[in-house]
Amino acid sequence: MSTPSPDPTPTGAGATAVGGPPPGSAPDQQSVGELVSSLSADLSRLVRDEMRLAQAEVTTKAKKAGIGVGAFGAAGVLALYAVGVLLAAAVLGLATALPGWLAALVVGVVVLVVAAVAALVGKKKVQEAAPPVPTRAVESVKADVQEIKESVKR
Repeated sequence: MSTPSPDPTPTGAGATAVGGPPPGSAPDQQSVGELVSSLSADLSRLVRDEMRLAQAEVTTKAKKAGIGVGAFGAAGVLALYAVGVLLAAAVLGLATALPGWLAALVVGVVVLVVAAVAALVGKKKVQEAAPPVPTRAVESVKADVQEIKESVKR
């Protein structure tokens, strides 16, 4: 049975905190190897975090686009029904002079108004989702690159 080491601090590559030197040493006291190792670990962590951000942003935009496409589909179905009702109204209006055609005409117009509202909602949702590029993640990466360039100049 082994006893745990008295120092719970991990050692080796990647053991440092993000952006910080190993415990007990100042940045100007670190070797080049330690600095490169720390930079590599930090850069790897940064890339993984940016990828997660981009994935979350694209997923959100894809959901919005899906809702918009669904609303466009509903608008298409309702417009098809409205055309059928309007055709029935035209047939009834031509076949007889009874007020039945007027009722069918009113129903057809109401269905077309509902289809127009659904189309406008669908258009708005699709515009909100476009473009499907993760713009916030791209801006964040640009800021990170700029920060790295500035730290290298120091």
